[in-house]
Amino acid sequence: MRRALILVAALGLAGIGGGLALTAPERVDPARLEGLTGDAARGEAVFRISGCASCHAAPGAEGEARLVLAGGLAFETDFGTFRAPNVSPSPEGIDGWSVADLANAMLAGVSPDGAHYYPAFPYGSYAKMEPQEIADLHAYMMTLPPSNAESPPHELGFPFSIRRGIGLWKLLYLSPEPVIAVEGETLSRGRYLVEGPGHCGECHTARNALGGPDLSRWLAGGPNPDGKGRIPNLTPHETGLTWSAADIAEYLRSGFTPDYDVAGGSMADVVKNTAALSGEDRAAIAAYLKALPPHPTER
Repeated sequence: MRRALILVAALGLAGIGGGLALTAPERVDPARLEGLTGDAARGEAVFRISGCASCHAAPGAEGEARLVLAGGLAFETDFGTFRAPNVSPSPEGIDGWSVADLANAMLAGVSPDGAHYYPAFPYGSYAKMEPQEIADLHAYMMTLPPSNAESPPHELGFPFSIRRGIGLWKLLYLSPEPVIAVEGETLSRGRYLVEGPGHCGECHTARNALGGPDLSRWLAGGPNPDGKGRIPNLTPHETGLTWSAADIAEYLRSGFTPDYDVAGGSMADVVKNTAALSGEDRAAIAAYLKALPPHPTER
């Protein structure tokens, strides 16, 4: 009996050890970051397409105030309420962060102190970004105005309050690999912008019960992650986005639809970002969306 109890205990400890190993935060390989020097001018463009101000500016901020990344915006989900943190260059924000710290946050979802970030922070998409762009973004963010606002806590119940479990989520859903296979420079650039820094799939792809994206219906729309209404289907199905590539590119520039409607809600913030892109990049995004596998809109 004693031997049996010892064996059970040993197996239990081995299981716990294996679970801890599987869920341990994994940082970016330092070799990917060697020799990187950021450029703030290039980093501003990365900042725009990545939508940093859309989430991290104080709620209701306009104009230059959007560059004060004080945080505070709430995201209500089925798992609880997440709140955007202060990411301004202040002691309450990311002052003192290195390029490696920002790269680990954006590419691996790991904080400077080695904890998992929740995937409400869209590192599932940012994982597809290039390390040089992270270095450029870091250089730009360090030029922005500081804020002394304290980062508000998330409001999560058990078991979602246990961050270690995010390691299992990452094993299932975190990947730097492209979602859709494309050929050619224009489509590759569009894919990079949409799947990576633009993180369009975070809202426009439905999620399963674990909060993972349903890649079989990539960009086919679904319930709003905030719980209000539905997010449109971007695939070229008759129930989805039927605009021409030129119409899509113009919408990303001006916010006007072919029917003379205008972008509203959170999409108005997105257009503020895409309007700052080059015409070539907006055309590349439009070409990529037109090349998507079509999926019907779910009712």
